[in-house]
Amino acid sequence: MAQPRISAYLPPDIDPTKAPLAFGRRALPKLNEELQSSELLTQQRALTALCDLVHDPEKVYQAIALGFLDNLKTLLVHHDQTVRQKTTEVLSIMALHSIGRQGLIQSGVISALTGLLDDPVDICRKNTHQIFGMMAKLPEGAGGVLRAGLMPPLVLKLKTELDEIQELILDTLSNCLRVEVSEALAADAVTVLKEKLSHPSTAIRSKAAWVLLEISSHAEGKIAVCKEGVIPLLVSLLEDTQPEVQVNTTGALMFAAVTPQGRSSAMDAEAIPPLLKLVAEETSKARLNAIKTLTLLAELPEGRQILLDHRDTFQRCLDDPSEAVQRAAQIAITVIDWKP
Repeated sequence: MAQPRISAYLPPDIDPTKAPLAFGRRALPKLNEELQSSELLTQQRALTALCDLVHDPEKVYQAIALGFLDNLKTLLVHHDQTVRQKTTEVLSIMALHSIGRQGLIQSGVISALTGLLDDPVDICRKNTHQIFGMMAKLPEGAGGVLRAGLMPPLVLKLKTELDEIQELILDTLSNCLRVEVSEALAADAVTVLKEKLSHPSTAIRSKAAWVLLEISSHAEGKIAVCKEGVIPLLVSLLEDTQPEVQVNTTGALMFAAVTPQGRSSAMDAEAIPPLLKLVAEETSKARLNAIKTLTLLAELPEGRQILLDHRDTFQRCLDDPSEAVQRAAQIAITVIDWKP
């Protein structure tokens, strides 16, 4: 069932009129004072004005220098939902800029946002996860997410959050997993992601496969993927109608098949026919990953025996416009032709 998109519109009883801004350099200092006001409407208007200003990287730099982030962190726990919404919106816009991301990381905003994971307002949670996603694109930001202990709750939220937010969580997880994988495995991430491979949303299926790819790039992740029976599901997704799902699925399968158990599981799931189909499709985005995965399966005697009958499929790839595909096909042919 389709879910409604999360609306960023303010409640109908809120006056959206922007606060009048002072000219020049006095504008930001005045807004900083208004954020600390005891008057709710003053805070709301100041935040609305700030949302416009922080689209400019120079204003972001000035806001950080003036100490805005300490005030914004305080407002994250405000009783008024509009204040929380606009505060998270300001921070999400700031996170679009390099200087903003650095400032948010250094000021401890990541930890301050953890309390909003259960916010009753959808847009507050969405903005929060957008911030986490932007932060996690930087190694130090991903480290900040991990240090804040966010990996277990993020995995848990994949079970209950709106689809729109699940997509953001998957983006954050994929970047954090490049730094460290053990916390995700301890939080049973592989089991949760396995369920997401059957999700009706193309974006969620694709991103779940990508996160499994990141997990499988670690030795302990490969073991978990095989142990939890993920490989048969990955094989079934090779025939997904969406190209981005095929690409990420073949990538995850390729990493998992590096291990003997992974190759054996892929063979048991009859991965070779759908992989060969992807290789034969000249327009397939998954072609390169499929060739590399088949090369791994050719290291098994039974895999090599099957692929000997399909040598021409790889031979045709030697004329592919992509040099990467040509090289991968040449390696595949060498492995298939190898005789003990």
